[in-house]
Amino acid sequence: MRVLLGLTNGTMAHFEWAAGATSRAATHRTVEEVWFVLSGRGELWREQAGREEVVALEPGVCVTLPRGTHFQVRASQTHAVAVVAVTMPRWPGDSEVEFVSGPWR
Repeated sequence: MRVLLGLTNGTMAHFEWAAGATSRAATHRTVEEVWFVLSGRGELWREQAGREEVVALEPGVCVTLPRGTHFQVRASQTHAVAVVAVTMPRWPGDSEVEFVSGPWR
């Protein structure tokens, strides 16, 4: 993760997962995010209030992560995946992330 810039009410960041990489499943305590996929291929698992889905990540896809959503990302085996994300309100720091159980190791 690389924070690009921020204002009082939000932060913009760049994320990239290498080909074959899988993130730890997590949830955010107080923020919500909007993601826009810049390049690559991968998948986003998200679950909230009993609704669960896997979204294909490819250039041009935009997804939301409302506060409290459990989510996990995995890049394809052959392509890295890069995302620009806006966090609202402003990213408060590492204590914002709570790790949870996800579908992938």
